[in-house]
Amino acid sequence: MSYSGSGSLLSALTANWWALLLRGLLAVLFGLIALFMPGITLAALVLVFGAYALVDGVFALVAGIRGTGGSRWVLIIEGVLGVLAGLVTFVWPGITALVLLYVIAIWAIFTGVAEIVTAIALRREIEGEWALILGGALSVIFGIILAVLPGVGLLSLVWLVGIYAILFGIALIVLAFRVRGMQGTGSSRVR
Repeated sequence: MSYSGSGSLLSALTANWWALLLRGLLAVLFGLIALFMPGITLAALVLVFGAYALVDGVFALVAGIRGTGGSRWVLIIEGVLGVLAGLVTFVWPGITALVLLYVIAIWAIFTGVAEIVTAIALRREIEGEWALILGGALSVIFGIILAVLPGVGLLSLVWLVGIYAILFGIALIVLAFRVRGMQGTGSSRVR
């Protein structure tokens, strides 16, 4: 399957590798906070998740808007969903654990699908698309687990969120350094 404009998407990712790196570092930081501060209150979790989703969404939007070609819509959709998920958590700070769980689940599923679609669009251009596919698959699996098992305790939710964020962040960091290595090389494939 061929996606028109995937070279332009690769150019946008290469030029904005730092945005992927920042997204990955923020995800890892968010995950570490969730794991090492499990006593965090629901209100704090809502605010931390909202801030993360909002910043992650903005970085995805920037990469999508600065990109060219037909495949950049995936980053734009991912960015809009991230910003919306972040805003929902700020607009309704008294959100219940169950509603928060479903907001996180839906956000993770859509973000994961967007990452997988992006990886498929880039598969002819880079060999390291596995990192993006892995990040997307982890997002989808995480979202499904949260949606299917809504009765998990808040502490379990915090730990699940932390583990997911760390793994997803590492996948983005790996991808960032892979596309950074392409800058100025003229290479059409990341090795």
